[in-house]
Amino acid sequence: MRMQATTINLVNSVEQEEFEAGLLSESYSVSSKKGKKFKLPTAFDSEVREDLIRQAVHSSRANRRQPYGHRRHIGRRRPQPGMKHSVEWHGKGTGVSRIMRKSGSSIGAENPHTRGGRRAHGPLAERDWSQKMNSRTRTQARNSAIAATTDAARVSARGHRFADDVKFPIIIDGYAEERSGKKEKFDIEDIPALSSTRKFVAMMEALGIAEDLERAKNGRSIRAGKGKMRGRRRRTPKSILLVVSERDGLAKGARNVPGVDVAVAKHLCAEDLAPGGDCARLTVWTKAAIEAL
Repeated sequence: MRMQATTINLVNSVEQEEFEAGLLSESYSVSSKKGKKFKLPTAFDSEVREDLIRQAVHSSRANRRQPYGHRRHIGRRRPQPGMKHSVEWHGKGTGVSRIMRKSGSSIGAENPHTRGGRRAHGPLAERDWSQKMNSRTRTQARNSAIAATTDAARVSARGHRFADDVKFPIIIDGYAEERSGKKEKFDIEDIPALSSTRKFVAMMEALGIAEDLERAKNGRSIRAGKGKMRGRRRRTPKSILLVVSERDGLAKGARNVPGVDVAVAKHLCAEDLAPGGDCARLTVWTKAAIEAL
């Protein structure tokens, strides 16, 4: 029997306050109400296979790996890249070992067993790092990762924080805004772009999962190693995954929050649902995204 779930409708009460002459500040208070029940796709009933999920994630990461290695015939240039000196070989018949030595000196250099020397067997740019995986197995891994997001115990064990009354899966459907007693309905994925990030945070508070956003924000740290000098200065813990059918106003507002990732349903993969191979990520779905699976 296919699993059933209840959607959640959100109502945003917008209040305006004047804090300077002519300037208004809006505050948002979102309340949640239960919506309709509907049957979930068969992917939510799949068996949780952590081995397949980890294999799919490792394959996906390996296929993105950039080849690296030395250039061909680079050893004929003097000095070699990374070396601070030129070397020469004194030839045979001198009574000393046949290693490269600094020009005009007997000090060995550049060989793997010498001080400051190169690697013995360095990486080759021609090496293929990709890992093949059958398409059916990859789909099974994705479905298994989807099923893991419905287990509250697994989600909590992964380190996510949420209220005790939260029920999985979390599916949001309707959205409306109340201003001065007037109520206006919007498509949940196409909310007004103005202050959409603040509206998204208010929605997560209404769903009872805003504590996980604070965990990711407070858990940011400086990366160890040279990565901090290469555009990857900070490490941010993974928080909520928002799955949508189209990248509209809701997706654009959510992507600004630290730790939050946005994925389109038709491009969803196991790595989105299980970063690093650890399944059961805290996931919020829109009803349109589930229908697009």
